[in-house]
Amino acid sequence: MAARKRPVSNLLGLAVLGLLLEQPMHPYEMATTLRERNKDTSFKVKTGSLYDVVESLARAGWIAEHSTSRSGRRPERKVYAHTELGRTEFMSWLDELVRTPVKEYPSFLAAVSYLGALGPDRATQALRERITHLDEEIGRTRRARAEVLRQQTPRLFVIELEYALTMAEAEREWAGRIVAEIQDGTLTWPELTTKEGRQVWTDQEEPDGQQAREPQKQRGGQQA
Repeated sequence: MAARKRPVSNLLGLAVLGLLLEQPMHPYEMATTLRERNKDTSFKVKTGSLYDVVESLARAGWIAEHSTSRSGRRPERKVYAHTELGRTEFMSWLDELVRTPVKEYPSFLAAVSYLGALGPDRATQALRERITHLDEEIGRTRRARAEVLRQQTPRLFVIELEYALTMAEAEREWAGRIVAEIQDGTLTWPELTTKEGRQVWTDQEEPDGQQAREPQKQRGGQQA
């Protein structure tokens, strides 16, 4: 079932609507709260983009000006709150995102499909470096989750950190396993040779000596 087209589709809008369930806020407070709660691991939180999203939500009638506030000599800030339409749309949008998987195209998945082109040594080095970065990410996420929970924040409010941690740990485990398989020879690399001006894999030679089949893509060995 296709997702319904909404006047606001930027996921940062979802974050804004979620915050306004708690209390009316002005955009600067929204950005600060999202960062304090480590929501910038789930949403791309940039103050300028957040103001744009707030304006889009207001135009759509999902939020409306509630009041104004002033801090010291700073200009007045508009404080926003949900409208009934906004609350209904937020629940509908959230329900749809939880229920319906969306096909995504992460860059790492695209790169892995051509992993063989790097050759065993370079692929091993690249994966090992990725593992190092993943270990750092896992450590940061664990610390962030522990710190938020230490502040008596309900676990449900930061459950996305558990999901992010689980995904990073799974990717790290997979990358480590592939490195081990390359090193022990379990994951074999066919030789790339040149035949009649084009590159082919030696395991594509025909038994009767006919010309090898050209790879459907120069993927560096798609391991079956």
